[in-house]
Amino acid sequence: MRLATEPRNSRGPIDPRLWKYSRSARSYLVLTVILSLVATIATVVSALCVGGVLAGVITEPDRRNLAAWTFELAVLCMALGARVLAVWAQGRFGHRAASRVVAELESEVLEAGANLQTRELDSRRANLTFLVSQGLDDLRQYLAGYLPALVLATVVPPIVLVVIAWHDLVSAVIIVVTLPLIPIFMVLIGLLTKHRSEATLETMSALSAQLLDLLAGLPTLRALGRERGPARRVRELGDAHRKSAMAALRVAFLSAFVLELLATLCVALVAVSIGLRLVFGEMTLMAGLVALILAPEVYQPLRAVGAKFHAAANGKAAADQAFEVLETTTEEAVGRGLTPVGGTIELEHVSIRTRSGFAPHNLSACLEPGRVTVLVGMNGAGKSTALQAIIGLNAPDEGRVIVGGRDVAGVDLQEWWSQVGWLPQRPVLVPGTLRENLELTGSIAIGADRLAAACAATGFDAVLDELPHRWATLVGEGGVGLSLGQRQRLALTRVLAGNKQVLLLDEPTAHLDDASEARVLQALVDRARSGVTVVVVGHRPAVLATADVLVEVRTDA
Repeated sequence: MRLATEPRNSRGPIDPRLWKYSRSARSYLVLTVILSLVATIATVVSALCVGGVLAGVITEPDRRNLAAWTFELAVLCMALGARVLAVWAQGRFGHRAASRVVAELESEVLEAGANLQTRELDSRRANLTFLVSQGLDDLRQYLAGYLPALVLATVVPPIVLVVIAWHDLVSAVIIVVTLPLIPIFMVLIGLLTKHRSEATLETMSALSAQLLDLLAGLPTLRALGRERGPARRVRELGDAHRKSAMAALRVAFLSAFVLELLATLCVALVAVSIGLRLVFGEMTLMAGLVALILAPEVYQPLRAVGAKFHAAANGKAAADQAFEVLETTTEEAVGRGLTPVGGTIELEHVSIRTRSGFAPHNLSACLEPGRVTVLVGMNGAGKSTALQAIIGLNAPDEGRVIVGGRDVAGVDLQEWWSQVGWLPQRPVLVPGTLRENLELTGSIAIGADRLAAACAATGFDAVLDELPHRWATLVGEGGVGLSLGQRQRLALTRVLAGNKQVLLLDEPTAHLDDASEARVLQALVDRARSGVTVVVVGHRPAVLATADVLVEVRTDA
């Protein structure tokens, strides 16, 4: 697996991964090239028309009337109209395409983040939250501003230089000599801007993570009467965000100023050369006018690229991190294709690395159908991590997990998950009705009798009797509206109501009273006796007494 800490390869100004992961970006690139060609041709035609008309009016007294230049003026109007239309279409479709591309990437990153291994997800959680909620929005500037400018910088200078050289070779030589100065300064400014943009993105991710932590703990602080305590920290976060943003804007302003000044001086050299040669009669007026009109058009696209680079740098940095997540999950999915058969689960010397060592360490066990297996051990020994390794959310650093004779690392996880009922320590409940939360892990093709039996086993039937809308009752994020015990009963009902061949439960009787705990444990025993593999993490005496097999989980500490 390639981690985000590894050095990134240079991929040039246009990252090919953008076209790989976003279908809308491909069509937008084609449209941008076509519109850039239209704008370039319109610019050249406009310059030729203006130069011809002005030179003719000055040097040909008999043609100083509007009728003599009807054709040239008509062509000029059409060229100007085509250029305006191309610029308008670029702006209109650019913002629309940018919105579609950002939406596609946000959706793919969110889905990829959900498929990351638990350890990888924990380390990237704050960064992923910032990317999906805000970071990738900066990519709009890259797509709607920087990309069109980059295409114009590729298309316009060669075409315009050929036209200038055709009319005035000396001006073309001056432009060819001075033109590289702008990319050189762009590279120097870009290197500074790149590091500042990456630092800004990291700072914003850290600030967002801290702010989210403060908001998550606000209900607890309010209950303790300390809700005003984080006010100072929130102000500090706001000041840090302001300073980071202003530093980035300062660099953007200075870079644009430097490029504007440099381009102006380069055009001035061309203008002085043309003026002197016109005075001494070494060139025609039309050739001088055409070269003078087109000279700024050679520098302008490069100047625009440099000016828009900073606005796009934040989005490009965010896109790089998004592509790293997408490539990580793609690499993890390679080789997965076999369909496991639920039943016996074998843990062969499984060790998973944590910050303080291995937890679990050298765990070996055989989890068989028809038995209730309880994982025991001290806090932090890795019991929950072992369940995640069985599911496939955490890959063992040493050893392997065998399901139905197949290594979990090579099976189709979606097929494997369809056979597993999993109850984590913190059950996932989403805003919606109780029925929607019941079916959160998939459609439950069961009859009313099975659902009623599951509710009776968990005690959730009593909860439903207290609710006027029963399964249509609305709950908030994380089950707000239900007590901790009611949330636990709902999550248990969701697991027991499904017809799964493997049940993995992490502290299933937490927040339950003794009577409810006894009913839940009896339901688990009944499921095990019917041939289901039941694995429980627990430490309460009633849970241990229910176990057919006790497996001790240890660390290497």
